[in-house]
Amino acid sequence: MEVIKSWPAIVRRAKSLLEIDKRVLLGITGPPGAGKSTLSRELKFDLGDSVQVVEMDGFHLSQERLMELGRLDRMGAIDTFDATGFVELVRQVRDSTGTTIYAPKFRRDIGTSIENAVAIEASVKLVIVEGNYLLMQDRPWVELRTLLDEVWYCEREESSRIEGLIARRRTYGQSDSEAREWALGSDRLNAEQIADTKSQADLIVALDLKKVRMIEFKQSADSED
Repeated sequence: MEVIKSWPAIVRRAKSLLEIDKRVLLGITGPPGAGKSTLSRELKFDLGDSVQVVEMDGFHLSQERLMELGRLDRMGAIDTFDATGFVELVRQVRDSTGTTIYAPKFRRDIGTSIENAVAIEASVKLVIVEGNYLLMQDRPWVELRTLLDEVWYCEREESSRIEGLIARRRTYGQSDSEAREWALGSDRLNAEQIADTKSQADLIVALDLKKVRMIEFKQSADSED
């Protein structure tokens, strides 16, 4: 399986998808903290308005529903999403290319999804579908593989991935011990489940974009001195 380790190579691959004479759906998957959201955001920034991002996280079940189901402490596990709704939206995005489709967006700061927050205009050529469980074989998740033209699997050095997750949880107001317990508990179980799907991806992205951007920023600053 091809492994990409440089940002220019990633951009070239994405641009080749834009050259296809139809709307293309690119799945970006991987465990929590592997860099999926960063990769999706940076690709959209570099490639412009012809690209839009649809996030699986927009289909989190509400906290009220999770409380009813007794799953609030497992938020992020595969059974805490509206999988059927997510698959149906991806199908609409693929098939309804002549109209605008609206997708929800999850707001981490308030812990809930905002309906119709993301517009996929008819002019969008490349739709990046980002989420943990894009390659799962259980129904209805398994249908996603037939709807996505390519799926990239994000991989990150494990200690960096864990530390990044802990830092993220702390921004939500958790203490260091609470954040660490989450990252090494429920999130680790999810990560192990997701790692079992890696062989089904089209390529591996092994690039810590935050480090890349820091290096680019330093090189740019050095060149100005």
